[in-house]
Amino acid sequence: MMTQIRTRTQALETWRDFLPQVRRYAAQRNHVETGHKNVSRLSAALRYRVITEDEIIAETLEHHRLSTVEKWLQEICWRRYWKGWLEMRPGVWTSWEARVQELRQTLPKDLLEKATVVSSGNSGVGCMDAIARELIETGYLHNHARMWWASFWIHSEQLPWELGADFFYQNLLDADAASNTLSWRWVAGLQTRGKTYMVRSSNIEKYAPQLLREHPHGNDRIADGLVKPCIPAEHADLTKQSLPVYPSEVVNVSDRTGLWLHTDDLVPEIGPLANLKLVAIAAFFSTEDLDEKRRVMEQAALNDSIARSSAHYHCPSEVFITTDKAKSLSSWAQSHDLKEVIGFAPFVGPEQKCLAQIREHLASLGIRFTLLRRETDAHAFSFSGSGFFPFWEKMKRHLSP
Repeated sequence: MMTQIRTRTQALETWRDFLPQVRRYAAQRNHVETGHKNVSRLSAALRYRVITEDEIIAETLEHHRLSTVEKWLQEICWRRYWKGWLEMRPGVWTSWEARVQELRQTLPKDLLEKATVVSSGNSGVGCMDAIARELIETGYLHNHARMWWASFWIHSEQLPWELGADFFYQNLLDADAASNTLSWRWVAGLQTRGKTYMVRSSNIEKYAPQLLREHPHGNDRIADGLVKPCIPAEHADLTKQSLPVYPSEVVNVSDRTGLWLHTDDLVPEIGPLANLKLVAIAAFFSTEDLDEKRRVMEQAALNDSIARSSAHYHCPSEVFITTDKAKSLSSWAQSHDLKEVIGFAPFVGPEQKCLAQIREHLASLGIRFTLLRRETDAHAFSFSGSGFFPFWEKMKRHLSP
């Protein structure tokens, strides 16, 4: 079973072990192998940012020319692209959330039961069921396996993509609002109009032959040419907005400032917050609506970040378990007599949902609330208005001016 990365030390060790392989990444990345040693296995560490994309990109380019590792660098940048795209269209995320709740209430009973059967690894298609069980047991899937299974769910089993995306979101340790939601939309044929991703047994035979050999029953249901596109209706709010603007540097910080840590960025000691003088540090953890694996991962990542941050800033720190982050954060700020709370701006997703309430609570106490965005995120997001490859052409020039 693949070892889960929950701390910065583990992430750095994994990355340094993989760095010599990045030149071979393009040739090896599509193969789904036991243990997944042909890919970096850093996705969860990047999702929680216990290691940053900037660190990986910089160290890669210290050892290799961009042209020799372009596919690897593209892979590192995909998550940022998805985040930037969603920052401009936040309605896609909120529409998905609402649609999941609606489907749970209105989908016919037989389809809900079918969704439960398929997601529990009992569809009767051996290779697809093995993928579902791997996800449930480990919290990880190779990207190729994710695409196969999502296509199977949507186009073969003809189940709502939103519920499949929710299954992934609850179980994948590396799932975030942008990459998970938008990848499912792409497989469904919604993200890039007219383009779907179709599962084919010949493709699985090419890249994961052991999967078919070890789980042969029922695989004829995904034989080449048998599965036809089943493009769903569009329910998302696709309204495009301007990117939110946040400062990238700290200016005029109060002498009684506290740091808010959250799961969108857990390395405050690297970047614009590194030299702050802080009174206290806090993170707020909710156990609602997450699989046990996700809860363990998130809490471990928060605990690791809190410990590192406390040592770096030489001040007390704490992780609070709460169902009301805004109320708990304001109580913490009051208890330390803070004049300002500072942190990285969350991305579209769960952490961002509580921002308005946090602002309101802190404002009522006369406490300033300051959010920053890493300059490299702001640059990448500004390139994310359309497709990935126009994004990459701009990003590539930015990485290697």
